[in-house]
Amino acid sequence: MGTLRYYTGLVSPPRTRFCSFRIVSSSSPVGISRQQTLEQVDKELAKGDERAALSLVKDLQGKPGGLRCFGAARQVPQRLYTLDELKLNGIETASLLSPVDATLGSIERNLQLAAALGGIAAWNAFGFSPQQLFYFSLGLLFLWTFDAVSFNGGVGSLVLDTIGHTFSQKYHNRVIQHEAGHFLIAYLVGILPKGYTLSSLEALQKEGSLNVQAGTAFVDLEFLEEVNAGKVSALVCYSTY
Repeated sequence: MGTLRYYTGLVSPPRTRFCSFRIVSSSSPVGISRQQTLEQVDKELAKGDERAALSLVKDLQGKPGGLRCFGAARQVPQRLYTLDELKLNGIETASLLSPVDATLGSIERNLQLAAALGGIAAWNAFGFSPQQLFYFSLGLLFLWTFDAVSFNGGVGSLVLDTIGHTFSQKYHNRVIQHEAGHFLIAYLVGILPKGYTLSSLEALQKEGSLNVQAGTAFVDLEFLEEVNAGKVSALVCYSTY
């Protein structure tokens, strides 16, 4: 259904993922028309025609059968604000920073501790010689170095992220809320969302990509044209948690 782009900010490298737009059935003519519109948008995305899908949504914007609240957010001109201006309007600057989540760091430390204790237990249980322990440690170091060099740490990140989603509901919910924020804000400002991933494992299964924890995809043709024309400066990066 086209090319996906992952965002933590504005624009990001392409990844593949598709999203189906659905709505609860309604007996009113408007409800039926809107459902048909969403199904048509799905078909255009399935064919890879993002321009046709976006054109369909734009043509019906604000009309019966169009997507409700799409592009309805009121926007203000972008400019730099001073700290005094922010304080005057009751805005805490600290709230604008990315929140810090130490969940994965804690899980990583626990895994390292468990590995060390497991190694000591295996040494005592099986009577490994110092030479055998040396070779075993050397093998683990080689695997860690190979992952860091060849996959930029992607395999380790995949394992850590999967464990985080499995054992930490807080981390799992935070990722969902983070991507839901991307999805909702883009929709309200008039950028058509079309897909998402919520874990490194899902990104690997769907896109065959490592080092992507999660991401949201958009039909952002108009925005990219502005970026390419030099009208907008954008930060390119992945979603991280």
